[in-house]
Amino acid sequence: MVRGRKRKPGKRYPCGKRMREETEREAMSTVLDARKRHFGVSGKEARDERLGTALGRLAFKGLISDVQYQAGVAFADLYLRHNVTVGLPMPSPSSVTGLLINEGIFGASPSEPVLEVIEKVKRRYADATAVLDECDREQRLSPGRRPTFLVYRVICADEDVQHWDTEDIGNLRVALNALVRVFRLG
Repeated sequence: MVRGRKRKPGKRYPCGKRMREETEREAMSTVLDARKRHFGVSGKEARDERLGTALGRLAFKGLISDVQYQAGVAFADLYLRHNVTVGLPMPSPSSVTGLLINEGIFGASPSEPVLEVIEKVKRRYADATAVLDECDREQRLSPGRRPTFLVYRVICADEDVQHWDTEDIGNLRVALNALVRVFRLG
């Protein structure tokens, strides 16, 4: 006769101890609780995926429009593809392992990108940065920081906009509007 209580189901280590498996629901509840705590939102609002990035939080608060948010997301995707294609490092890798993987030391992709794809990404990136440089020239006499710098900080480096002046938000909107025209989202 077996004594004690029945074993709980699940994978086990060789010693018999149960492995800790975090389910997707548990992981999501941790994220939702953190969002509620940090941003002071309700449970339903915490599910909004825009709260996951600095640019998304600006859109969530209504400081930028939905079209400006889409342009920022499109530029972030283009920035990522450009850096990967050209072989540049990301501005802030999430971990040393992520840096090693991105730099091709572990898990590098076996195939090189096609030359036409590389040229297309470079051309689109050059168009986007040229428009941002034009914004810098147009806004050089306005108060606040340069639009290109603000785009880099919010979109590429994912830095929060907690203590920014209204001039900086305005300059960021100018840059995002220029990106709307480049990506033809309007």
